[in-house]
Amino acid sequence: MKKIYFLLLSFCFPLLTSAQEKDIFDPAFITELKMTFKEANWSHILDSLKQKGNEKRLLADVEYNGKLYKGVGVRYKGNSSYFNVSKSGDIKLPFNLDFNHTIKDQKLPGGYDKLKLSNIFRDPSFLREVLSYEIAGRYMPAPKANFIKVYANGVYLGLYNNTESIDEDFLEKHFQEDEGVLIKCDPIWGYEESANCPQGDKSSLQYLGPDSACYRGLYEVKGENGWLELIELTKMLEAQPEKLDSFFDVDKALWMIAFNIVLVNLDSYTGQFCHNYYLYQDSKGVFHPLVWDMNLSFGGFRYDGLGTALSNTDMQELSPFIHYKQRNEKRPLITILLGNDLYRKMYVAHIKTILNDYFLNDAYLKRAQELQALIDPYVKEDQNKLYSYEAFHQNLDQTAKAGNVNIIGIKELMEPRKKYLATHPLIAKTQPVISGTQAIDLGTDLIFEAKIEGTAKAWLFYREVDGGAFLKAEMFDDGGHNDQSANDNIWAATVPKGDKNMQYFFVAEGEATASLLPERASHEFYEYKVEKAK
Repeated sequence: MKKIYFLLLSFCFPLLTSAQEKDIFDPAFITELKMTFKEANWSHILDSLKQKGNEKRLLADVEYNGKLYKGVGVRYKGNSSYFNVSKSGDIKLPFNLDFNHTIKDQKLPGGYDKLKLSNIFRDPSFLREVLSYEIAGRYMPAPKANFIKVYANGVYLGLYNNTESIDEDFLEKHFQEDEGVLIKCDPIWGYEESANCPQGDKSSLQYLGPDSACYRGLYEVKGENGWLELIELTKMLEAQPEKLDSFFDVDKALWMIAFNIVLVNLDSYTGQFCHNYYLYQDSKGVFHPLVWDMNLSFGGFRYDGLGTALSNTDMQELSPFIHYKQRNEKRPLITILLGNDLYRKMYVAHIKTILNDYFLNDAYLKRAQELQALIDPYVKEDQNKLYSYEAFHQNLDQTAKAGNVNIIGIKELMEPRKKYLATHPLIAKTQPVISGTQAIDLGTDLIFEAKIEGTAKAWLFYREVDGGAFLKAEMFDDGGHNDQSANDNIWAATVPKGDKNMQYFFVAEGEATASLLPERASHEFYEYKVEKAK
């Protein structure tokens, strides 16, 4: 019987991009952007539009790293990062730039046409956005981010975060399509919900009935269509959660929840405001969650939605099972996923992977120190930063002030936290071991094998190469296809062979946790290439 071995399709990219590529989001480079408006009172005009909730843009000529782009559409962006800063009279406000607003197909290097420039609100360290996205991007589709010097009409506004937009280009890069439905899960400030709508909790994915009016202040659908799809998703979550894996990318959701928990990223679905993420429904009807907005990651926001503000100790020892333990119906995605034995064990495995990759080896701290050294002179010269230069130096290691708010130090948070998580009774459990994988072509079927030790159950997750949801097939010891002894730890599953390449990964389910191979599945996976008939 011929055995066909597979290659790993996805790889972990280094934290820094090579200088030759000159990616506009490469954190190794501090880029520069200069906006020139015809209107001397440009800031007043943009402010008026933002205060009215009008997303109309003001035109500017923009010089990016020495190259001029005409007719760029500019508007202010953000909620707390805009309104709180504007109210205090500071001029360092966040921007959204559209480079093809008037000149179609006008793009920056790399094919980007939008920039999201954040004013590093409530992050004295300046590090949270860039560091968090780098970590997230190892496990799921995530925007890139770096630092940029921003000018307007000759005035230096300061050092900003430059973050990749979640838009058609992002979707094309990560999903090889952009024809689906994109939904921003972020409630509209000041929106008054109808008294006839059921009581929900922001962008929680609770079912609020069939009327789209009950959802329009809680989500933003990008495009003309998508409300019916969103409502159907929330209805399925409530009525048929057992079918979740057929219409929702379960593993990306598990990674997102694990990421939020490890980094204490509570300005997210996991926290009080239950927002700052996107959903993309691909052309096959599967929803994929996407992380967004990291300036308050690493404990910058202290509310988990279950009570009063968390103390430093509360955040350092934040349970990985918040909302699930309380059976909080206002967080259905968490309670449904963690209520499934297999998915809860995969979630625990994901937490352990993040800990091993970045925290138990202090890789996060080394990377933070590299970024801090890179931007130090630029932070020092930024006269419009929202906190002091001393606070910038303090906040990697210890608590610093951002206005009147105490922001815990990144190291101050994560050193006790990594010890707490590493010794958690479930996370500390021994995982099954997966090795020795192969695929066998039987003509009409494919057999996928793996050597698995220390497991009671095992699963093959697979899909055709053109995307959609991963299907799940149970694996059995020896799979009943050979004469080897039953104690050789060879597990196998048989699936129909189609005419398209197959993407797949393995999960071994232990008593309290699980193992995945590849470890960072489903962001990484194996691919079996189907031989075409001659």
